[in-house]
Amino acid sequence: MNRITIPFSEFSFSFSRSGGAGGQNVNKVNSKAVLEWDLDRSDSVSYPIKQRFKVKFKGFITEEGMVQITGQRFRSQKDNIDDCVQKLHEMLEQVFEPPKIRKATKPKRSAVLNRLNTKKKDSEKKRMRKNDY
Repeated sequence: MNRITIPFSEFSFSFSRSGGAGGQNVNKVNSKAVLEWDLDRSDSVSYPIKQRFKVKFKGFITEEGMVQITGQRFRSQKDNIDDCVQKLHEMLEQVFEPPKIRKATKPKRSAVLNRLNTKKKDSEKKRMRKNDY
């Protein structure tokens, strides 16, 4: 992540026991990491990026406005912390660029004429199939 740098001091982590396979290690070690980051108070990210982040990743934001990201893929706490930070950077990378504004376009005249001619041909074909009883 080259474009956005967030100081590690803005993050707070909590730890608990991971789920899934791992034998007795799962039952003994608090290796699951939960990263919490106060998006609104962060000076590392500009306002437009914060707004796009809130829209795109509203499922990761608590009622208090904290971003919560969970990491439990690995068996070590350190790797899960790195995984959480990596996930956050990937999310920020997705909202870094503003979306392109769609420009309304009209179909070309030839495309409109082709469509109308095709409709006429299909209509004629179906009319010819019709039997008068």
